[in-house]
Amino acid sequence: MNTLWLLCSLALMGGVSTTEDCSYHRLQEHLGLSQKNESTTGLRPVVHWTNSTLVMVDMILFGIMDLNEKSSTFTSYVFISTAWVNYFIAWEPKEFCGISKMTVPRERVWIPDIGIQEDISDTSSTILSPYVQVHHNWLAQVIDQRRLTTSCKMDLYRFPLDTQSCSITFKSMIHRASEIKLRAFASTTAVNHITRESMTTLDEWDFLGIAMTEEELNYGGDEKWHQLIYKITLRRRPLLYIINLVVPIAFFLVLDLASFFISEAKGEKLGFKVTILLSISVLLLILNDILPSTANNLPVIAIYCIVIFALTGLSLLETMLMSFLIDMDSRVDQDVQTSAKTCKETQEETECRREPERDAESSLEKVDTFNKKDLDGDWLNNPHLLQLILKEVQNVRQEWFSVNVRCGQKKPGYWEKVARRIDQAYFCLYLITTISFLIFISFMWLH
Repeated sequence: MNTLWLLCSLALMGGVSTTEDCSYHRLQEHLGLSQKNESTTGLRPVVHWTNSTLVMVDMILFGIMDLNEKSSTFTSYVFISTAWVNYFIAWEPKEFCGISKMTVPRERVWIPDIGIQEDISDTSSTILSPYVQVHHNWLAQVIDQRRLTTSCKMDLYRFPLDTQSCSITFKSMIHRASEIKLRAFASTTAVNHITRESMTTLDEWDFLGIAMTEEELNYGGDEKWHQLIYKITLRRRPLLYIINLVVPIAFFLVLDLASFFISEAKGEKLGFKVTILLSISVLLLILNDILPSTANNLPVIAIYCIVIFALTGLSLLETMLMSFLIDMDSRVDQDVQTSAKTCKETQEETECRREPERDAESSLEKVDTFNKKDLDGDWLNNPHLLQLILKEVQNVRQEWFSVNVRCGQKKPGYWEKVARRIDQAYFCLYLITTISFLIFISFMWLH
């Protein structure tokens, strides 16, 4: 009695039918999917072997986990829907109580070997659905979710104002284009709309869109492989890099320009410039950890940092030259104060050079006087006269040399004036070069 009451209750609720079997088990037995069968799992489901199998692949991007410039990898979280035509899975829904679709274990049906060409993920990052959904109109579908890591060729020339495009290529690993045709089931507009609505994380990127293209790849000969390419375009959010890299280096450049107004006397200018140079070196090390060392084109930010580093280094060398000239001027001042005053400081250099000439004339007059006295005698045999002549000639030579050395020294303050002129000329050249370079680098970055 209780059993009859239970059957009647289930019949009223639509759970069972007292006249026919409407279970999924009956449909599985009808399709031969109640157990694993090599004929349904190992062979491509076509009526004739020359027929191609249509495989439709849709990919929805749910999150951007990372885009690593150093390793050139793109990590994303995606849902991949793969649907294909299986000519051996079909039934009339009205014959099976209106059942139009059902799920079966994936090991009981044939699944196309669609892989991703750029995939470098490990197996633990893939969550495969244990079931395949089959429809009454020959269609089978499986949906997998993956934390996908793919290789991505990046163009970092305009970093951090760059836009990157990463491709995800679906293709069969074994079957040729004559055996499997790849298509996208959803349109590009629908895929982009769903992706924007369901995006959970973007990291430092803005999603611009997904483009889909179909290609046939030929490795040589008559064999071709059909592939479906999803091209994801992303734009970097540059604010963080501008604040942490671009602005500090520009600020250091401004400080280096301002250091020209620091006096050389206290010796603080040289230490200040060395500090600026070391600070730029630290930022260059940070940039080196971000950018890859195998880039084909040198990024604009690398040119920006290297040129500013070089300008700062040249400015440091110029400061060292100024310090050397000023020190040399102080040494000249000390030498002038301690040396004998052969030439007065108020005399012109030409007057100083005439002094040895006058001494030479006086010595020659003395020699001439001796010559006149001993002209009638044998003056060549007079040793006293010869000794006097040699002594006078030696004195003239020594006085000529010493006066030339003393009068050839620069006056105190000469090298300091030279240093000031060099510093002013270098500052003007440095300022013009800096402004021209900043205009040029801005044009390269923005265009």
